[in-house]
Amino acid sequence: MISSRTHPTPELAVTAWAHSRTGVAVLDAGLRLRSVNPALVERLGGGRRLLDEPLAVLDGAPPTLVETATRALAEQRTILLRSAALRGSAGEFACDLAFVPVDSEEVLLELYPAGLPVEPVAPHLSESLRGFAHEVKNPLAGVRGAAQLLRRRLDTPELAELADLILAEVDRLTALADRLLRNSGKPRLARIGIHELTERVAALIAAQSPNVSQTRDYDPSLPTVNGDADRLTQVLLNLARNAVEAGARGLTWRTRAEHAARLGDRSVRFAVRVDIADDGHGVPADLVDTLFQPLVSGRPDGSGLGLALAQEIAREHGGQLRYSSRPGATVFSLLLPVGDARG
Repeated sequence: MISSRTHPTPELAVTAWAHSRTGVAVLDAGLRLRSVNPALVERLGGGRRLLDEPLAVLDGAPPTLVETATRALAEQRTILLRSAALRGSAGEFACDLAFVPVDSEEVLLELYPAGLPVEPVAPHLSESLRGFAHEVKNPLAGVRGAAQLLRRRLDTPELAELADLILAEVDRLTALADRLLRNSGKPRLARIGIHELTERVAALIAAQSPNVSQTRDYDPSLPTVNGDADRLTQVLLNLARNAVEAGARGLTWRTRAEHAARLGDRSVRFAVRVDIADDGHGVPADLVDTLFQPLVSGRPDGSGLGLALAQEIAREHGGQLRYSSRPGATVFSLLLPVGDARG
């Protein structure tokens, strides 16, 4: 059994995961199934009556499921149960389960194939981000006005360049906030060179953290990718800032081609991979299973939105974020498809 801490998600709507391939159910305080999505019904054998049934009827090794759900509710934290025995119409089978407390009265049950990385679903991530976007627009306007005034008074080219960098970043963040608030959610795609993005982010990191060394290890033969430059910049900037905040003294920007890449549940003939390697403290052990969930952070002052947003942006581009971590050697990788998708 693996446990990790998180915060309760907002009230869940069935429509948020009705079409998800992840099996999901909402359990009430009495641990009865109050809502189930089609994927869960299908995984358990289809046609089976599940609504209002007690969780115990699904347990292949009682009282494991009831005890785990009870703990998740009582302690208000996500608990992951690896290789759990579940009873389906065709008999018992092994799967990984996540018990995610919604509030003190409900818990979300999520079912995953055994052995795969588990990332509990966050159906209201976009709503959380839109609320965040609304709150930051006014401060951004203030920062932009101050930067404009500062820019007019600067005669030194180096300082003027830094002021221009502030203005460009404020405009980029304002555009991101506007898109979240418009509810469209669709990236503005164009052909872009991945090294243009890495160099842009490297310049931002150099301005913010001049004591952090940065090394380039680029593959110059990589093709362009189809993506939203502003959103992908945000992904790389979040990853790089996280590394610096984790105590990194040096970053390595590495780009490579990856053939027959597996991205989630599909494969592509060719993908571009961007690695950000650092020598910081690494990912805390208690966050390994919930790292990409919203509102989960390893820092007391962290918002917990950075990695959740980065993963969402990667997926909307058909890509994926991966990572490996130990103290002194952490690598986050962004993979973006170039070739056609295959099932």
